[in-house]
Amino acid sequence: MDTMTITKAGGAFCGALLVLLLGAWAGEAIYHVGTASHGDEEHAQGYAIEVAEAETGGEDAEAVEEVPFEEVYTNASAEDGESLWRQCASCHKLETGANGTGPYLAGVVDRDIGAAEGYAYSDALASMEGAWTPEELSGFLLDPKGYAPGTKMAYRGMDDVEDRANLIAYLATQ
Repeated sequence: MDTMTITKAGGAFCGALLVLLLGAWAGEAIYHVGTASHGDEEHAQGYAIEVAEAETGGEDAEAVEEVPFEEVYTNASAEDGESLWRQCASCHKLETGANGTGPYLAGVVDRDIGAAEGYAYSDALASMEGAWTPEELSGFLLDPKGYAPGTKMAYRGMDDVEDRANLIAYLATQ
């Protein structure tokens, strides 16, 4: 390699860098998002889309009412709950006495809390009184850590009340 080849390679590198920097500068000038060229207001979109403001408060405003779980559960579909069961099946079994990472769930509806034979429950669930009624199961499935602080169940919860009702209806058939 001679000096002229090294000079050409260096010039090509500097030229490519210059094109890249000029392209970035032009792109920033055209599509700038920030406060420098728009005064004090920051824009995060290319075009401002005006929407009518929703009225809040007052007599005309409708409050969103949460439907009680009991009403949702009466219309629950065990068939829809079967597809939801798949996410539970990685830790739970439906065969009596077959514990996995979690206790078996055969006959869990109306079974005493912490009563699955052969499963070592956390102190949070072992000390609870009562039975797994559909309402209790719904509360637990909504937020396991909030329902029973200290539970071993590593599940973030199921927000949709219809999904919870369908899953519990499926478990009631097992």
